[in-house]
Amino acid sequence: MIDPVTVEIITGKLLATADEMGIILARTSMSPVIYEVLDFACGITDADAQLVAQTNGITLFTGTFAMQVQSILRKYAGRIAVGDVYMTNDPYAGGTHTADIALIKPVFFGDRMVAFAIAVAHWSEVGGKVPGSLSPDATEVYQEGVQFPQLRLFRGGELVNEVVEIIAANVRLPKMSLGDLNAEIAAVRIADARLQEICSRYGVDTLLATFADILDHGERMSRQAVREIPDGVYTADDRIDGDGITASQIPIHVSVTVAGDEMTIDFTGTSPSVAGPINCARGALMSACKTIFKAITDPQAPSNEGWFRPLRIVVPDDTVFSATKPTPTGWYYEGSAYVSELVWKALAPAAPHRLTAGSYVSLCASYIVGFDPRSNELFVHIEPHNGGWGAGIDKDGESGLIATTDGDTYNYPVELVEGKFPLRLERYSFNVEDGVGAGRFRGGYGLVREYRILTNRAGTYASIGRSIERPWGVATGLDGTVNYMEILADGQRYRGARVPHTPLQEGSLVRIVTGGGGGYGPPTERDPDRVLNDVLDDLITPAQARTIYGVVIRGDLTLDADATQRERARRTKGRER
Repeated sequence: MIDPVTVEIITGKLLATADEMGIILARTSMSPVIYEVLDFACGITDADAQLVAQTNGITLFTGTFAMQVQSILRKYAGRIAVGDVYMTNDPYAGGTHTADIALIKPVFFGDRMVAFAIAVAHWSEVGGKVPGSLSPDATEVYQEGVQFPQLRLFRGGELVNEVVEIIAANVRLPKMSLGDLNAEIAAVRIADARLQEICSRYGVDTLLATFADILDHGERMSRQAVREIPDGVYTADDRIDGDGITASQIPIHVSVTVAGDEMTIDFTGTSPSVAGPINCARGALMSACKTIFKAITDPQAPSNEGWFRPLRIVVPDDTVFSATKPTPTGWYYEGSAYVSELVWKALAPAAPHRLTAGSYVSLCASYIVGFDPRSNELFVHIEPHNGGWGAGIDKDGESGLIATTDGDTYNYPVELVEGKFPLRLERYSFNVEDGVGAGRFRGGYGLVREYRILTNRAGTYASIGRSIERPWGVATGLDGTVNYMEILADGQRYRGARVPHTPLQEGSLVRIVTGGGGGYGPPTERDPDRVLNDVLDDLITPAQARTIYGVVIRGDLTLDADATQRERARRTKGRER
């Protein structure tokens, strides 16, 4: 038994340490996707690899921490020593894809190992088939960059220089990649220093008791929340729109069983792994499931491994969600995004106040690469794109919000894009042309973002989901709209979703369009004042207000309540006949 006040103080210090790791990593990294988009996450586990504290970074990283640390424990059992730092980007041992590099530092107090510090960040370049490393038409992991299979980066506090030389020899942007490596080293070192301070002040046993308390408290709260979900079996089906090699849709299935205070998520019936790189391995699958489990239990509370003790995940080997080597996983977040959305869809009827209709789901990540004429050096611009979320039982969907899988990341400011790359942003607006899923509450709007190419040596590629299968509506709400990329060059227009590396000349235009979320409830039950506000905000026209919602807007942009009532009554009678 330890003083609960002391437990709270140490818990706060652990959370503050994880946040400090994130601040240091963001401020010292060299890839804009890390310091601007915040494509990273940091955390602390106990000596058994159980997560006890984390930053609020990329959702799909934080759920992989335990498996990645476990991979180090397995490989180096009995050989982990003071001063070691390990490095891994192994997608099949808890990681995601080769561009997400994890640094893991065991923390010793004296000769006793008490914890691990972990930092994961997306490097802009790790070699492979194309600049930026993640080709949408890769067919094996070897085309996706250099692999680091649980390497020892520091031995006894000394850097293993041969590892650094391998990195520098295999990436196109060695200065940037090594800068990101140093930023991650700084992050895990500060965690070690802060844990030393805690052990010195409160004692190792008190720290370990706090770890146990954090995990047990998380489990108690989680089980209590699961008990509030009605027992039953909830199922959902969906399709992934192509894999980058073929356009064939890929069927996926989930069955979620809630029994008392436990939940089982079973993906039996999902398609086998595919040739293209939209597969994810078990680490990303586990993380995606944890994301939705946390959302439905308590999305605000700090996450730790105790939260997931009531959760069991079942998946056969070699599915699109459980890929094995050498199956490519470069665009794993396309597969794992569908994991989150599929479980979300299954559980939405059981938790309508927590889970909404379908979203644009895909990160719609795009790459624009080439040589900057100002410096004659290679540039790699990586950007995930925001889109429309689904409507809820009592609210419209969120517009222009990042997908579930990417957590608290940001989009690039226009000024940074134009200052750092030979690109000009010519449009950044809501996607009102394609619209949203209408309903009593409508879906959120997607976005349109246009890039003018200002160099003669450039190219683009992307892997975009939800380009065929639309975001689903709920309770007769209408489905949302789809995502896609358009390229306008030489008077021609090309539209696609899984777009392989495509050369671009100066003056070409790249347009990323994200879709709107699904609606909730019948459109003719939407509050007429809400419809009028959408007209006044230029989201819909008066003609669309009448056609979609049965709301009549006068020429002076005021609501005609009587005409609206008659129009809706006429439609009701028509349905009754």
